[in-house]
Amino acid sequence: MKRFLFLISFFCLCSAMQAQERKHSTFYYQRATLFETLPTSEDDIIFLGNSITNGCEWAELLGNAHAKNRGISGDTTNGVLDRLHVITAGKPSKVFLLIGINDLSGGLSVDSIAKNVETIVKRIKKESPATRVYMQSVLPLNPVYNMFTGHMKRQADVPVLNELLKKVAKRNRLTYIDLYAAFINPNTNEMNADYSNDGLHLLGKGYQKWAEIIKPYVAE
Repeated sequence: MKRFLFLISFFCLCSAMQAQERKHSTFYYQRATLFETLPTSEDDIIFLGNSITNGCEWAELLGNAHAKNRGISGDTTNGVLDRLHVITAGKPSKVFLLIGINDLSGGLSVDSIAKNVETIVKRIKKESPATRVYMQSVLPLNPVYNMFTGHMKRQADVPVLNELLKKVAKRNRLTYIDLYAAFINPNTNEMNADYSNDGLHLLGKGYQKWAEIIKPYVAE
């Protein structure tokens, strides 16, 4: 009887997990589909990447109506590649890339992530040659909150990945923006606690700091 009850409980747990996974997947593709109905134009400045930027209204924060957020929760390099044609078709003036962290939690090696990022860069340069591409480094993490265990387990890989991204930027003659150095607490090698409430996503002072760093590149 106990074995039977255990199996029933296990089955219910698995079903709940699958339902949650389907819900997340559905949400992701709804967001992706939404962005595919929002074409870009030659005046647009696109912020492309993962969920760290989800809560940010860049146009308001940067004081520039052409700044548009195309980041999707849970996005990966493959997710960006799947949707890239929508971005490049509009020939935007600038694209700011922020990708990689979700690939880390998904188990990809830093070499694989860097390779995928370079594929994204080459696609943009081929399909929209006039677009200026900016490479943003992966942000540091703060394990105090420990809400994103998959990311936190790969914390040591973040500086390694950033070094590879820096090389990708150099090979492709991109501007590399070192967010990691700007957001890190040098005493702990972790994100300054003022910038995030969960150790991963930015809020308040974090967005203000980001805007402070990005504004000169938007204006140039």
